[in-house]
Amino acid sequence: MISFTNDYSEGAHPKVLELLVASNLEQNKGYGEDIHCDKAKEYIKQHIKREDVDIHFIPGGTQTNLLVISSFLRPHQCVIAADTGHINVHETGAIEATGHKVVTMVSPDGKLTPQMIQKALEGHDGEHMVQPKMVYISDTTELGTIYTKQELEDIQKVCQENKLLLFLDGARLASALTCKSNDLSIEDIARLVDVFYIGGTKNGALLGEALVICNEDLKEDFRFLIKQRGAMLAKGFVIGVQFETLFQPEELLYYELAKHANQMAEQLADAITACEFDFYAPVVSNQLFPVLPNSFIAELEKNFLFNWQAKVGEDKSAIRFVTSWATTQEQVDKLVEFFKAYAKTYRA
Repeated sequence: MISFTNDYSEGAHPKVLELLVASNLEQNKGYGEDIHCDKAKEYIKQHIKREDVDIHFIPGGTQTNLLVISSFLRPHQCVIAADTGHINVHETGAIEATGHKVVTMVSPDGKLTPQMIQKALEGHDGEHMVQPKMVYISDTTELGTIYTKQELEDIQKVCQENKLLLFLDGARLASALTCKSNDLSIEDIARLVDVFYIGGTKNGALLGEALVICNEDLKEDFRFLIKQRGAMLAKGFVIGVQFETLFQPEELLYYELAKHANQMAEQLADAITACEFDFYAPVVSNQLFPVLPNSFIAELEKNFLFNWQAKVGEDKSAIRFVTSWATTQEQVDKLVEFFKAYAKTYRA
């Protein structure tokens, strides 16, 4: 069975493992105060061209989202998100468990717009309802779509006008920034949002995300909050080593890995399109959502692993393929060959 289930099925890129092995017997300081975390922070700051940010290494995306939202909202405040947002559908109510409501807006492509944010604000007026205070977006979104520079600037504007914090989930940020239709830079993101994170788990690291706090007002006591929420690793240097590798200035492996994942996805998208199948969401990054006959999906399941996304009509469904830094040309070729061999039969 060949897996296109996610982009974190494999361990880590060999270069990440090389530095982990090379530094294995070092005696590092604990809790992220080591030389490797310091070096990784230095590299990231240089790359985003911001020396005034705070950077913290967190084990995973759900912990990062929970930390940010629970730390920066007061008890009566809520966060606005697309209905497909990760904090709404894939985190077991982690945000609500902290006492903060997730106010969702229906989005056909996984993206929030200023109009949606404004509608959410208008629907929460006065002290009898939770008060919107944060906007949560992800790039890429959970449907694989991305934000343009203009879209992010427009969202920032409505956030500033309404004193809302803007938080960008970057679990798959590398894929967004390296896809062909992207016009955003990581420097733009650091300028336009209050807080964001750079995902490592889904782009070649064993684990870990780099949380970047851009808003000066949000920095105080954050390490206390990390510790309280159980997200401060004693061996924090394990994450530091990985981001040190991914953001080496001479190579920027972080982007090379994402480019590969996107290229593999492009090949799949071209082949599926050639077989005259439609997509549930536009294909721009390393997540693809083809709409296929259920009978065809049943045959696919015999040879490939993937996720079911949504029912589309009586006899069709959308499924999800995800390519990764480790997806091989051979794996893609086998899936393409399957489509070419069986598409006509099941389309008929």
